[in-house]
Amino acid sequence: MTYAISDLHGYPLESFLALLEVVGFSDEDTLYIIGDVIDRNGDGGVAMLRYIMEQPNFEFLLGNHEDMLLACDFLFDEITEESIDALGPEKAKALERYLRNGGGVTLRSLRELERREPGAIRDTLQFLRDAPVVGAVTVNGRDFLLVHGGLPGFSPDKKLKDYDEFGLLWERPALDAEYFDDVTTVFGHTPTLYYGEEHRGRIIRTRTWINIDAGAAEKLPPALLRLDDLEVFYGD
Repeated sequence: MTYAISDLHGYPLESFLALLEVVGFSDEDTLYIIGDVIDRNGDGGVAMLRYIMEQPNFEFLLGNHEDMLLACDFLFDEITEESIDALGPEKAKALERYLRNGGGVTLRSLRELERREPGAIRDTLQFLRDAPVVGAVTVNGRDFLLVHGGLPGFSPDKKLKDYDEFGLLWERPALDAEYFDDVTTVFGHTPTLYYGEEHRGRIIRTRTWINIDAGAAEKLPPALLRLDDLEVFYGD
């Protein structure tokens, strides 16, 4: 079986594992995590991210929150007078944006992890740097495109390499947006409650795309989508 989940945002690891147990997830199955494991809640998703890094049958795609963390990787360099002087307006802006978007808890958890496991931050950041922005998979003859935010300025004739990475991570498609006719696009990033209270805590499925961000950032249970039959399972 093949599953997809996104926007866990510090959802407790034990609750995540319980959800996988409910669906009978095994070593023969594959899970795509479509970004935004970190920030906002709990330990900032650090334990979850470290667990994901160890799973050979997990496929992680970059989210905008992981991208914001990478833009602040200078925070983990040795602090010297020279490095402080080098903290110009661009880096200061990146840090301000990250903190404003709930990154403080993740930064604290990463520093605590580094004290216990020297080199953990280096390995975690490298894992994120290596993560793709777009994924594709075919399940039971149905083609899926996986991306964190959506497809900005979509055209069926536009090649994926021509999309701006920032847009792929930050896009918020309108409810009436149309994507590929023959490929189902699966994304997160925009909590479905943003489209109206009637969508709170539930995925949205249209003719051409599925938004699986059920709102874990807002402390709502995340949604796990089984691509084989499009059945959805919700956490606690």
